[in-house]
Amino acid sequence: MSKSARSSCVSLAAIAIMALSLQPAHAQTEPQPAAEPEPQDEVVVTGSRIRRDPLAQDAPVVQVDQADISKTGLSSINDVLQRLPSSGGGLNSRFNNSGNLGNPPDGGGVGAGAAEIDLRYLGSRRVLVLVDGIRFVNGASASGVPGSTDLNAIPDSAIERVEVLQDGASAIYGSDAIAGVVNIITKKRQDGLMASAQHGMFDEGDGFTQSYQLSWGNGSGPFQIVVGGNYVKQEGVSAGSRAISRYPAPYADSCAAGGCSGFLPNGRYAIFGQDLTLIAPVLGRAATPADFRDFADPGDRFNFAPFNYLQIPLERYGAFANLRAELADNINFSVKGIWNKRKSSNQAAPLPFGVGPAAGITPVLDGTPVDATNPYNPFGVTLDATNMDFIFRRFVEGGPRRFDQEVETLYGVATLDGDFQLAGGRWYWDVNASYGRNKAEQQMFGNIHSGRLRQALGPLAACTAPCVPFNLFGGAGSITQPMLDYVTFVQEDSSKQESWNVSANLSGSLFDLPGGRLGVAFGAEYRELKGRFDPDPIVAAGFSSDIPAQPTRGDYSVKEAYAEIEAPILSDTPFFQLLELNGAVRYSDYSTSGSTTTFKGSLNWKPIRDLRLRGSYSEGFRAPSIGELFGTQSRFDQTLDDPCSSHAGNTAARNFQNDTTVRTNCIAAGVPANGSYNQANPQISVLVGGNQNLSPETSKGWVVGGVYSPSWLRGFSLEANYYNIKITGAIQTVDAEVTVANCVVSNDPTACALVTRAGAQLTQVSGLLQNIAGIETDGLDVNLAWRTGDTGAGRFGFTWNNTFLFNYDVIVPGTDGTQTIRRAGTEQGSPSQGFPKWKAVGAIDWDLGDFGATITGRYISALDEAGGNVLPSRFYTDLQLRLSTGADDQFGFALGANNLFNISAPGCITCDLNNIDPTVHDLPGRYIYVRASLRM
Repeated sequence: MSKSARSSCVSLAAIAIMALSLQPAHAQTEPQPAAEPEPQDEVVVTGSRIRRDPLAQDAPVVQVDQADISKTGLSSINDVLQRLPSSGGGLNSRFNNSGNLGNPPDGGGVGAGAAEIDLRYLGSRRVLVLVDGIRFVNGASASGVPGSTDLNAIPDSAIERVEVLQDGASAIYGSDAIAGVVNIITKKRQDGLMASAQHGMFDEGDGFTQSYQLSWGNGSGPFQIVVGGNYVKQEGVSAGSRAISRYPAPYADSCAAGGCSGFLPNGRYAIFGQDLTLIAPVLGRAATPADFRDFADPGDRFNFAPFNYLQIPLERYGAFANLRAELADNINFSVKGIWNKRKSSNQAAPLPFGVGPAAGITPVLDGTPVDATNPYNPFGVTLDATNMDFIFRRFVEGGPRRFDQEVETLYGVATLDGDFQLAGGRWYWDVNASYGRNKAEQQMFGNIHSGRLRQALGPLAACTAPCVPFNLFGGAGSITQPMLDYVTFVQEDSSKQESWNVSANLSGSLFDLPGGRLGVAFGAEYRELKGRFDPDPIVAAGFSSDIPAQPTRGDYSVKEAYAEIEAPILSDTPFFQLLELNGAVRYSDYSTSGSTTTFKGSLNWKPIRDLRLRGSYSEGFRAPSIGELFGTQSRFDQTLDDPCSSHAGNTAARNFQNDTTVRTNCIAAGVPANGSYNQANPQISVLVGGNQNLSPETSKGWVVGGVYSPSWLRGFSLEANYYNIKITGAIQTVDAEVTVANCVVSNDPTACALVTRAGAQLTQVSGLLQNIAGIETDGLDVNLAWRTGDTGAGRFGFTWNNTFLFNYDVIVPGTDGTQTIRRAGTEQGSPSQGFPKWKAVGAIDWDLGDFGATITGRYISALDEAGGNVLPSRFYTDLQLRLSTGADDQFGFALGANNLFNISAPGCITCDLNNIDPTVHDLPGRYIYVRASLRM
């Protein structure tokens, strides 16, 4: 174990010892929390439609309430949930993908500004998000049609608590609930006003964030109303402001460390068998051949890194209303409404563009020649495929590429519910209708119309007004304003998703069993989903010089019915304080994917009062999303080292320089035998797109565990759950890095057919979606909690939540059938995703009178990445101090610091951007915040 890992373990152990050593000094004078709480009124708990005691702990559910959220100092519920050890990350404000990565393979678009939750590293598409038990509308970010939920669309002020079911639940809720379920419970009853204001920033003086929340309720009575709103504004953090991200290589101070771009402000000219650049910008005259020299690698490369955001600027406005009216003694009508608007921005370096068959940008640019009559062509001949590989240029005159998104969310639910007495038991029914809409618009600044550029580089006689001949040979500053005005355009994209949902549920009990009454639930649901993505017409026509895209449209409907049973076999007998069997079945019929039936069964057994053992088996199901089915072809720019390239720092395990087989296969593919080929650009274009022939994914999952709450140590509980999930027919592409390796290492003809080279240069890899993968993962959750009564020195609480990842294997097609990619303990790289073997969060709470404090430790184990680099383990410490004052703690104040000791993030070489894995590690810097709250 490394020194940093040992010190992190010692820190975690120290927190544990501190908490466990705090024995109550006056326990006999104060009531203590019971080892197992007294039974509560039965309600519907996430993971079942049958009403039950919410504190029974009969399923692995993690609850995060407003008190937990406020102790983090975070301004987004998504950021709070991503700190759960079982979370695999997901999109958040540390992603600045627009302009840097293109569109990912899943057809969902880049998701700029969105926030998503991933459980078990299975992806946000395999996590079902509910609001009060009903599906929420999928997200929209004007770059695709995603199959996941944007949590930035839900106003934080509406949230009472979040329940996270860490178990498969397709038989209960339908598609998507393979990894688990996130159920956001909104405020339905509140007496009076609650308000808070929080300001925070990094101690470097950037990333200023302000958050304001307000809600009011009229209390109890036959008519209840809760309304509220919130406003959150987060300023950006520049990549150039942190040492880790100033250059494409972590903590570098020049391009000599690698990763810089071959698209240069002064141009790069692979012509006549030479690799040239300008000696200096040529301004005020046309260039001549004497103005060029040989390209020097890496000294001439362009540092694109400081133009990016480490944290994107984001602004959210939200409002909600919950109304409930008692129409009769046993009939109620309720209405919920949510409105939210999100404004966000991404930024990237000025546009890299170029022409020539090896440019690998777009078909139009790859086929564009520079005519001999172009007045700025210094070579006197037409430059085309016969004498030109590529001409690269960095469009610094156009400024950084900026992507501004505006997303509006509308969501409403109407519910009629009630209860009645039948067969000696009480039955509960509800009928629900919901509508959700996410509408997104995006503007991009800094793009070039490739059709106009082709005309401006073509024969001078064909470039008549308003065409202005374009200068591709003058270097930085030589593209004049008239040239800019002719070739540039403001790109305007839009997307929208809509959902309609009608459901009916009935639950109650039929008769007595030896352990209690037999509980049942039945229900039916009908859903329609509709989505579209409309890129700018210029982009759709194929004339973008950035990421190509085509319009996407699709819809589907689903009819479902389910049944659930809860059978308490025995209770209050020796070795069987409780023995309970549960089962569920759900039938789903999709207009696109056909029909399927899923099952779930579980067992709860309490051999003694202090110990609950439980186990479950679940079948999962995920229908392809609209983007996966109907997504049109686009491009993903993957950071990838070509094994055939001889550039320094090549992370490919087997490459031209160290492997005879690779060298032979690369030479056969057209790579020079002398090893002179150097990859022109670290990002390779991957052709991505949907597939209407996709089938649903299926899964099988096991969860076995238990909860020990000893009566001899009141307030203490220890919970452990082992999980095992296997997905078959997983919808994904073969990773482009795997495809290229299978071609040049194994000479696999199927893989080689997906790889395109222009001469030696790797220009494109095909990666369309298929049902090709299997995923197998297992691990262990261990959670410890202890809360004391009043000790005389205050009340203390301790929690320590851990997730241990044993295996995460991806099975994809290989040369000899299949190959297994083992991810546990590794950093995937592009797209960025870490799979730490151990994640832990420990917290100590202290409250005494009006004062309180919380110290939180967060641990992430080390990660190995390609090329032999290791991302060392990290232990982050957060601290919050609190003061409550006034009658009934009317006023509250908090001061806190996240990453108190300013622990730096480990540098990631293979990650997409900023040398940080945003799914795993904190933004560099100490974040300090202050909050004031009011209750009245």
